Amino acid sequence: MTPLLGVQGLVKAFGGNQVLQGVSLQVNAGEIVGLLGPNGSGKSTLLNIASGFCPPDAGSIALRGEDISRLPAHRIVQCGMARTFQLPTMPTRMSVLEVAVAADTRHHGLWATLLRPAALEAAEADALERARRLLDELLLAPVQHLAASALSGGQKKLLGIACALMCKPRLLMLDEPTAGVHPNLRRDIARELRRLQAQGISQLVVEHDMRFIRDVCTRCIVLDRGQVVADCHPQELASHPQVAQAYLGLAAPVKEAIAA
Repeated sequence: MTPLLGVQGLVKAFGGNQVLQGVSLQVNAGEIVGLLGPNGSGKSTLLNIASGFCPPDAGSIALRGEDISRLPAHRIVQCGMARTFQLPTMPTRMSVLEVAVAADTRHHGLWATLLRPAALEAAEADALERARRLLDELLLAPVQHLAASALSGGQKKLLGIACALMCKPRLLMLDEPTAGVHPNLRRDIARELRRLQAQGISQLVVEHDMRFIRDVCTRCIVLDRGQVVADCHPQELASHPQVAQAYLGLAAPVKEAIAA
């Protein structure tokens, strides 16, 4: 069966720094896959390439069997892949609700100019309804009229997820969704990701929080120095020798450290 996301032989260097060295991986429909690895292992670079923010030096990326390797970011979103960012920056003069509505790609570019006024008004009304529903589901309805820049770090990450979902993706890629987030909000984010999975939205999640990974992910891929060193179930991470080597520089696994 064709994977939802297929990455083959991905290579990327920045000057003399070889960040990705022939990375191959896949995400199947219905999965939440954790993308793990120590700092500098290539996780964010892989997300940037897959989402069209950075071109690869070699290799290919396919979404539902179609090559998207050289498409710009907005076209990749239209193909069904959306992402969030580790440190989302929000506008200071737009409310939470306005930011979510603006994320609806149907209001952008040629599509909006081709719509008749009545059709455009209907599309905007639909976007407003969807944005309000998403904000309610993501626990942001009480702050929807606040300035987006006034949100807490965790709330900004939830708003980033809402913006990505406005594009109706089949695959959602999240870059450290719980970094710097209060533990209570982490539980909320975990619950929302499982709910999205139940709705048929597959996910690729870059994350360092092992408890979150074990709670949410169905499979884990571990990068080290630009190469895949493990592809396993979350419960197997603590006993995987290559994972211990990547994180701890040890030849043998240390379960207590990995499980912490």
